Amino acid sequence: MDVLQPEDYRIVWIAPLEIEALAALHMLDHRHTGSFPISRGDDYVFQAGEMCGHNIVIATLPAGQEYGTGSAAALASQAKRFFPSFWFGLLVGVAAGIPDLKHNPPRDIRLGDILVSIPDMDRSGTVAYDLGRETGKGELELLRQGHVLAQTEPVVRSAIGSMKLDSPDEARLFIPFYETMKNKRHPNGTFDDPGQQHDKLYQIGDDGIECLVERQPRLDSQRTQVWYGPIGSGEKLMKDAAKRDELKDKYGIIGLEMEAAGTMNRIPVGVIRGACDYADKHKNWDWQPYAAAMAAAYAKAVLSQIRADRHNVSSNKRSKRRARASIDSDEDEIGTKRLAVDSNRGSGTTTIFRGQGNQNVGSGSISIGGSQSFS
Repeated sequence: MDVLQPEDYRIVWIAPLEIEALAALHMLDHRHTGSFPISRGDDYVFQAGEMCGHNIVIATLPAGQEYGTGSAAALASQAKRFFPSFWFGLLVGVAAGIPDLKHNPPRDIRLGDILVSIPDMDRSGTVAYDLGRETGKGELELLRQGHVLAQTEPVVRSAIGSMKLDSPDEARLFIPFYETMKNKRHPNGTFDDPGQQHDKLYQIGDDGIECLVERQPRLDSQRTQVWYGPIGSGEKLMKDAAKRDELKDKYGIIGLEMEAAGTMNRIPVGVIRGACDYADKHKNWDWQPYAAAMAAAYAKAVLSQIRADRHNVSSNKRSKRRARASIDSDEDEIGTKRLAVDSNRGSGTTTIFRGQGNQNVGSGSISIGGSQSFS
C-alpha cells in the first residue's frame, strides 16, 4: 500500500459525521490510494484525494465518537499539527435551519437549502451562543459580545463572495456537482431529494400553541437556495422551537450546529451547512443525506473558485510519481528474481537468490529468507 505524505496536502475538509464524510468522498475527482503514516498519539485516520486541482484531506470523527464542540476541537487540532503545509479548512455538513418569515424580506429557509457562515455589521459569522457569563437575571451575556471565534481565512471568504455575486442564482455553480453523486449509495439509501411534500415547518404562535406553516412548493429551477449570515454553534442538540426562536430573535442566526465553536480557534474554517431539520421536536434524520450532499456540492464549488497554485500542482505530480515508482520498483524486483533463476537453471555454477519468499526452480520449493547462496 502506498504511503501518503502529509506535506503534500494543504486543505482540510472537516466532515464530523459519517454521512457528511461519505458525501465528501463522493465529491472527490480522484481518491488517493494508500494511507498516511501514523504513530502513537495520532488518533485519526484521514482520507485523501484531489478536488478541483487541490490535494485535500477529509477528516471525520472515529466511529462511535460523541459529536460536539469538544470532539471537533480535538479533531481540528490534530489535523492542523499533522499536515505541516496546511493552508485553510472547510467545515462541511448538516445543521438546523432557522426560517424567519417575519424578516424583510422573508427568510424562507427550506430543508436542503445551504447555510453559509459570514459576518454582518453587528455579528460574527459564527456565534458561540452558550459561551458566556450568567448575569443573574436568567440571561447569558456572550463573551466579547459574541465575537470570541476567529474569522474564516480571507481566501475562503473571497471565494464565497465570488459565488455570492451570482445570488440568487448561484445554485447553477454547484448543482452540477450534486447531480453527479445524488444516486450514490450510503448504508440507508441514496443522496436524492426526499421531496418538498415532506418538508414540514412548525412554529409556536403567540398563544404558545404549535402550528404547521403553509408554504407553497418551490419551482424545480428554484429548489435550492443559499442563505448567508451568522450561524449559532453550541454544545447541545436543539429540539425546542421556542428556544430556537429566542436565539433567532436575539442573535439573528440562520442556523444551529455543534462543531464550529470548537473548530474556529484551531482552524479558521469556512462553515458550510445543509439544512436538515428545524431544531424542533420533529427533528429526524431523513433529510441528512440530501442536506450533506448539497453542502458538499457548494463546498466543492468554493474550491473551484480558488485556483490551485504551483505548490499544489507539484504535490499532485509527486504523489503520482511515488505511486508509479512503487509499481516500477515491484516490477524490477520481480524481474531480477526471474533473471537470476533463468540464468542459472541447469548449470553447475553457484545459484544466488536475492529477496525473500519462495523461489521455485524446476520441481520442489526452497524457502529463502534474505540473500542465500547454494552451490
